[in-house]
Amino acid sequence: MRFEVLLTEHAQNDLEELCDYVEAHDGPGPAAHVLDRIAKALESLATFPERGSHPKELLALGVREYRQIFFKPYRLIYRTRGRRVHVYLIVDGGRDMQSLLARRLLGD
Repeated sequence: MRFEVLLTEHAQNDLEELCDYVEAHDGPGPAAHVLDRIAKALESLATFPERGSHPKELLALGVREYRQIFFKPYRLIYRTRGRRVHVYLIVDGGRDMQSLLARRLLGD
């Protein structure tokens, strides 16, 4: 059975900003490649969302309901609810993930 994969508004903005950045710095070809690879990663969540690992920054806080998959260096952070996968972040893994995750997911 397939899951429905939904991007939150924040995740949609993350994706747009990421593609704009890659296009501005590397050109439209690499931006299209990144978008295609992220789309494939998101599509993979429709068939097996539990395959992702728990973000270590959240595990350190005792939070286990979020998972992540990678298209390096990008991290896609999501949560499964019923037959839906809600994607909350699509970000470069080199960012300050502790504060970003706390702000976006935990409301700190």
